[in-house]
Amino acid sequence: MASYVPLWCKSNFSFLEGASHPDELVEHAHELGLSAMALTDRDGVYGIVRAHSKAHELGLKLIVGSELSLDEGCTLVALVQNRKGYGQLCQLISQGRLRCPKGQSILHWEEILKNHSDLILLVRDPKSFSKLGALKECFGDRLYLMVARHREAIEANREATLRQMAHRYNIPTVASHEVLYHTPSRQSLQDVLTCIRHGKNIYEIGRLTHPNHEHSLKSPVAFEKLFADDLLSIDRTREVASRCQFSLNDLRYRYPSEKLPSGQSSLEYLRDLSYEGARKRYGSSVPGDVFQQLKKELQVIEDLEYSGYFLTMYEIVQFCQAQNILCQGRGSAANSVVCYCLQITAVDPIRLGLLFERFISKERAEPPDIDLDIEHDRREEVIQHVYEKYGRTHAAMVATIIRYRRKSAIRDVGKALKFSETALEKLSKISAREEAFHSEMIQRAGLNSAQVSVQKFLELTEEILDFPRHLSIHPGGFLLGHEPINTLVPIENGTMADRSVIQWDKDDLETLKLFKLDLLGLGALNVVHRSFDLIAQHYKQSYSLATVPPKDQATYDMICKGDTVGVFQIESRAQMSMLPRLRPRQYYDLVIEISLVRPGPITGGMVHPYLRRRNGEEPIDYPHPTLIPVLKKTLGIPLFQEQVMRLAVVAADYTPGEADQLRRDMAAWKSSGRIERHRQRLIARMHEKGIERQFAERVFEQIRGFGEYGFPESHAASFALIAYATAWLKRHYPAAFLCGLLNAQPMGFYSPATLIEDAKRHQVEVLPICVQRSQWECTLEKQDHTFAVRMGLCYVRSLSSKEAQKIIEIQSSNHTMDSFMAQVQLNEQTLRHLNDCGAFECFHSNRRAMLWEIKNEAGATALPFNHSSRARFPSLTHFEKVRWDYENSFHSTRGHPLEDLRATLQSQGLCSAHQVQNSKSGKFVRYAGLVICRQRPGTAGGVVFLTLEDETGFVNVVVWQNVFEKYSILAKTASFLGVSGKLQVDSGVVHLVANSLWHPKVSSKMTHQKSRDFC
Repeated sequence: MASYVPLWCKSNFSFLEGASHPDELVEHAHELGLSAMALTDRDGVYGIVRAHSKAHELGLKLIVGSELSLDEGCTLVALVQNRKGYGQLCQLISQGRLRCPKGQSILHWEEILKNHSDLILLVRDPKSFSKLGALKECFGDRLYLMVARHREAIEANREATLRQMAHRYNIPTVASHEVLYHTPSRQSLQDVLTCIRHGKNIYEIGRLTHPNHEHSLKSPVAFEKLFADDLLSIDRTREVASRCQFSLNDLRYRYPSEKLPSGQSSLEYLRDLSYEGARKRYGSSVPGDVFQQLKKELQVIEDLEYSGYFLTMYEIVQFCQAQNILCQGRGSAANSVVCYCLQITAVDPIRLGLLFERFISKERAEPPDIDLDIEHDRREEVIQHVYEKYGRTHAAMVATIIRYRRKSAIRDVGKALKFSETALEKLSKISAREEAFHSEMIQRAGLNSAQVSVQKFLELTEEILDFPRHLSIHPGGFLLGHEPINTLVPIENGTMADRSVIQWDKDDLETLKLFKLDLLGLGALNVVHRSFDLIAQHYKQSYSLATVPPKDQATYDMICKGDTVGVFQIESRAQMSMLPRLRPRQYYDLVIEISLVRPGPITGGMVHPYLRRRNGEEPIDYPHPTLIPVLKKTLGIPLFQEQVMRLAVVAADYTPGEADQLRRDMAAWKSSGRIERHRQRLIARMHEKGIERQFAERVFEQIRGFGEYGFPESHAASFALIAYATAWLKRHYPAAFLCGLLNAQPMGFYSPATLIEDAKRHQVEVLPICVQRSQWECTLEKQDHTFAVRMGLCYVRSLSSKEAQKIIEIQSSNHTMDSFMAQVQLNEQTLRHLNDCGAFECFHSNRRAMLWEIKNEAGATALPFNHSSRARFPSLTHFEKVRWDYENSFHSTRGHPLEDLRATLQSQGLCSAHQVQNSKSGKFVRYAGLVICRQRPGTAGGVVFLTLEDETGFVNVVVWQNVFEKYSILAKTASFLGVSGKLQVDSGVVHLVANSLWHPKVSSKMTHQKSRDFC
């Protein structure tokens, strides 16, 4: 029996409509014996790359198309015949999308009729029958009327009308049905998606859902049975398919050329820039190994025709430098001496012995990937520079697909099934860290797992996981084209103003080997730049990343103590616990540190052996002499992704291309399982060379860990530079560093309140918000022989920058409260927030009295007494001042919330954080603090780590799985938490190992508020 070709298939990339992934549709079509199928997602080609990859793997022909939305609610299906037709389809979709708000698309009929000679049109909508004459004249034999059957009673009359039109205009018919899922079992999910799309529940949705499961992909037998009376229309499905010869393999992408000096090719210009940069980096006499590496890299760049890409990145870096925008390349680009010489990266790959093949390989022949970190506040300037330089037609940002995760799945599916919002909220919180649903979890959420409705809800929630929810924008990825981008992929509007985005994400671009620029915002660079500016302004010292003293022992002393709150990359609980053990004393130690606290080395069992060798507790040996060059700098322990690649080449005889495939399979192992095919090969080949099987097994487990969390040496090397710079700033200019941190928020692990408390413990004076002294951002103020940090008006709750500017413009020491209020003209709510956070204490210290003054000024109440009666209002206690500060500015410079409770806590036998940190290992203690961090790493075997804080510092708490399960609600939700347990002290690192958790007897609105803000 001759097969049919499904020509109208929509995947889940017809957002909230199709109920199967693109690859599921392709795979099932292949299983049914179909030789071809079309993917026609609504107003887009979002899922076409995923379908293409699976179709290529299975040998199934994939037809590219889209269901297009037109005026008056009409739709039609357009299919691509060839490369030109594909460009026409992308341009049509772009036109429809760009004229509409995000998520919508409308095309006009004249756009369909104009110059689309390489598209095939399938029409079935009765609303479009009035256009058939014009469509016939324009498209000729490329126009078909689509007879669609889904066994619905309403279809008979529609089909009769359609056949009349076919006869009148002499237009051939083609058999079809709308495919929305690959198997009938997905009908229920498709119903739920319809409810979500329309914002209704299953009891309200009515006829918007389909009455049966006839929208599944059909077998040839089932399809012939459906159209038994019209076999000719089935034949035409194959006719249409034979006319569609385009494949995504036909796309030819060429990177846009840069403007070059007269008479030079792009490679010649790149070579000149590289050698000139080498002389600046290394001096007039460039070392021989540098020269040879430059020559090698430039040859590879020439062979692969990548010179334009490097010139673009060079130009962007030059723009940043000209505009005083701090930037630094990272990622695999740090493996390239060309990037180093062009000042794209700040890491010398020769000195560190980094692997260039991790960046570019002739065997791989893939576009290089350069991530350029830009100080966060100014990244938009660089983005708009790229748009301006290349034009909106030749530059667009890369998409990110927002997918359903457990919390959003529970919420949306539950609402569609009309479950209680309270139960859904409980379930989403309880299940946030769980791998799967279980009966205890369901019961705690107030649901009965035995009920059929609950079972169906759980089933649908699991099914919808990883489904696309909507399109978003990549943080900084750009696609640039030598021809208009909208001939490669459709473009649509982003939510942000002045942003346009393509319909593919970074994985799609990688699959098709298209170039992507990554212009990423990095808050740490923002902190560094702001700190340098403050130092230049107030301390009259000029610094840059290149001139920070590189081997400052005082900075390393601080790092070794784990005193790194606010320091880039090494401020987390795990990093602060590792620092006293590793004791970094030089730059490369920081490279190791940043890479060591990662699931890759942890799951591979490499961390403790490395530490023991570093501390002289075990000898440094190598599994095989050939591995010494690979593992020498990490003491015989593989820690980096590049080392794993080299190890595969040296120990398992992988070619560089195979080693790169190993890297790619490492990155995809969870979704594809491809990494398992390397297990036996790696282990067997290493064993043949005399490497112990146990070591080979550990290496493979590390590779699996790297698959999800691997941190390449090149990344770590780039980040280590910034980590050291921020540590140096914290050690030598703590006030400027704190000011820079506060002005760069939000970023990092800690809230402004925690950063302020930590700075105060380092003798930094922090001054409160004051309407007479504060600017919008935090500033430095001279205090005797040092500088204090003055909190900025930006920290006042609900205060806009426009309102703050009014305050700044009238600042004067001559103001009274009355004259200030009369002149600034702010509303009562804003004045109350300013007063309640203490910003008016320059006028009067009694905030309660000032509240009545504000009410009287605003006309809200008439006071029965004169202004002198303010004294009748009792002043706030110190505790109340701190509480009011937090409620209105989310921090307090006047004290910590637990400071005034210390005597009460101490009377109950509760230690302070300082006492905990100075106690001996094995001691049983009881402690209570504010929870500022909760972590449950996937590599920790169910162990939960909590960080608690009081006015004297931090306490790190370890909660074993059995303890966590016993006190899970408390551990997940408490903001002020009591812990009983034994101390574990190792190398100066203190952990409180919990055996019970409890509610402290002392609590207040203040402690709840502060912890809520932190968490």
